[in-house]
Amino acid sequence: MVKRLLCAALLALTANACAEQWPAKEWAFGPQLAGPAVKALEDYAFAPRNDETREGIRTDALLVIRDGEIIYERYAAPTTASTPHLTWSVSKSLMATVLGVAYAENRFKLTDPVARFYPPMKQHPKVTMADLLHWASGLDWQEDYEYAPLKSSVVAMLYTRGRGDMAEFAANTDAAAAPGQAFRYSSGDSNILSAALKGMLGHKAYMSYPWDALFKPLGIRNATWETDADETFVASSYAYLTARDLARVGLLMARDGRWGEQQLLPEEWVAFNRQPFDKYKSGQDEAVPGGQWWLNTGASRPWPDAPADTFAALGHWGQALFVLPDEHLVIVRYGDDRDGSYRHNELLKRVLAAVQP
Repeated sequence: MVKRLLCAALLALTANACAEQWPAKEWAFGPQLAGPAVKALEDYAFAPRNDETREGIRTDALLVIRDGEIIYERYAAPTTASTPHLTWSVSKSLMATVLGVAYAENRFKLTDPVARFYPPMKQHPKVTMADLLHWASGLDWQEDYEYAPLKSSVVAMLYTRGRGDMAEFAANTDAAAAPGQAFRYSSGDSNILSAALKGMLGHKAYMSYPWDALFKPLGIRNATWETDADETFVASSYAYLTARDLARVGLLMARDGRWGEQQLLPEEWVAFNRQPFDKYKSGQDEAVPGGQWWLNTGASRPWPDAPADTFAALGHWGQALFVLPDEHLVIVRYGDDRDGSYRHNELLKRVLAAVQP
């Protein structure tokens, strides 16, 4: 808000001051990054890849937006600028953004019990929308992946017992803590949010709502979002977007929910997304949770070489959408990392070095 007021004051002095770039059907290109720092970035992000062993850093796409213009873009085959890429848990932040439009339409309050919109949650009557957005439902969820599949709640939800109705599978999980009192990362919480949105809207409106509410206003044309057998969007995992389209969501968040002249998301919603969950304990996860977004805050920042106001949507195997508001940067990185050698902080450090004048 302060930036916008300052910008308005500057506009009074010159008609061209603070002119904002917004992507139309296609993004505009600004001055392209070049020099030794760009080579250092590419040496890290696009090291020679071994598709047989799948070892090492395996970047599929890297896109850097500054002031609403593309200043760097590179892909590794078979991914191209027109390829909708699996985002994995970036989908969680996308659902939070879609929910922000529903919030603007007064369809729910953060304090509303989830059971008001999704009856299977009546067995957990005190869980609120805010609790789910903080991954703090209190449900006894095991977010283990391929390294511990037999005890994994998320593997069972996505691929075995729960795949027919993922939200109901999550809602049937026993409670392990009081709602809102403890952080526990859960794809189940995210899928219950998706089912709650369906309850608010009704089935017919829900099936087109991500497109009507978010994708079409932003000019996103290539989005795919899978559903489970109950036709509930898999908010935890299965949205597919091109890097350029995902960057539109980043620009929306970088500009406090505004798209051109339209305030698509309330500023208070974006502020909630970027507010650290106060019951989170340092070291519980890679970054500090906000409202289904990840924050670079706290005493030990997860990405120490990036500004403290950096926030992100993150997904399995190295998917990332970074928003750096004070730097006017949006960064999309898609990958296929399997061995844990890739580091978000190292990528951010090298991007920031490359954009320095």
